[in-house]
Amino acid sequence: MDALASLLNGPRAQGAFLLRSMLTAPWSMRIHDEAPLTVVAVVRGHAWIALDRGESQRLTAGDVAIVRGPDHYRVSDEPDTQPQIIIHPGQRCTTPEGRDLAKEMALGVRTWGNNADAETIMLTGTYQLAGEVSRSLLEALPALAVIRADDVDCPVIPLLATEIVKDEAGQEAVLDRLLDLLLIAMLRSWFARSGTDAPGWYRGYRDPVIGHVLCLIYNNPEQPWTVASLAASAGVSRAALARRFSELIGEPPMAFLTAWRLSLAADLLCQPEATVGAVAEKVGYGDAFALSTAFKRVRGMSPREHRTRALRREGVGIDGSRHQRAEEGRATPADPASPPR
Repeated sequence: MDALASLLNGPRAQGAFLLRSMLTAPWSMRIHDEAPLTVVAVVRGHAWIALDRGESQRLTAGDVAIVRGPDHYRVSDEPDTQPQIIIHPGQRCTTPEGRDLAKEMALGVRTWGNNADAETIMLTGTYQLAGEVSRSLLEALPALAVIRADDVDCPVIPLLATEIVKDEAGQEAVLDRLLDLLLIAMLRSWFARSGTDAPGWYRGYRDPVIGHVLCLIYNNPEQPWTVASLAASAGVSRAALARRFSELIGEPPMAFLTAWRLSLAADLLCQPEATVGAVAEKVGYGDAFALSTAFKRVRGMSPREHRTRALRREGVGIDGSRHQRAEEGRATPADPASPPR
């Protein structure tokens, strides 16, 4: 397992918000949903994405934007078009005055807009909850990353465009996996491009020594690794590994290993059936007490406290039962009246 695959392996899309937007100018939307990560692909026409801090990019057919939350931003036909739509947390959409627009502009299954024969068609996929393992990935991304159609050959976009309007058995799972594939393809292209400030864990993977060590850490966190054992596996001295690892990754090997283990633990603890002892064994801690001590030292709470909070956010009881979300007006991806993005 490589660095990028490892970071994406835990937090996969699960009932992600997916929508096809069909819009004819003038149109403009203010996005206030505060989602951790959103992918926008332009199928036809063009769109401008402008962050509140001032950065803006024009997207044309085949271009894909990755927007990192929770900051607000605007998507519009032109930079100076005034917002007509506000997207709130829970994907609730209104006019700037507060009038609900979901049903008024519904155009079919997962389709929304102001014109069925629109000039611009966009596909939007939103990861609405950040998994713990994805934290390193989110921190490595800029607020706005744009991948141009000429820079990547991605057959997922037309496939997603076809599948997003279907309402068949298992369709939600199909769309979740397609969104994951699209995100991975775009991230791979983004980090590989010249001039991109790729994170240390991505650059390090290309190094024959550090890449080998990263694979050991990612694939076998339960092993009792030391700098000496990692160095021996890589065929270098302890001093050489420590120096090279810190130069490329930005922190010592053991600090990186600890952060990875605790991130994995945080993600595994969100599974209702998991016990602290079982998670401790999977991530390289001898017992529940050792994991609890490290977890509380680094994250400021016990594993049980973290698990309880995470399951409450997901609407899942400690016994694994799922509760109804309290977010009024939340639209589901299969709802024909889903709001726009």
